[in-house]
Amino acid sequence: MAKVKITQIKSRSGATKRQIANLASLGIHRLHQSVEVELTPVTKGMIEKVLHLVTCEEVK
Repeated sequence: MAKVKITQIKSRSGATKRQIANLASLGIHRLHQSVEVELTPVTKGMIEKVLHLVTCEEVK
């Protein structure tokens, strides 16, 4: 599986509870924090729900 690097670029203030839960599930707890996760269908769905709050780039 491919790995992706996810970085939070916008505040979660004003986000819905579901979006905040998705960020927490991805392992992101603060602004400008980056995490590397495996790109599975589950994580891809979580990323799509918070795409306006994060940047995503493939790790080689």
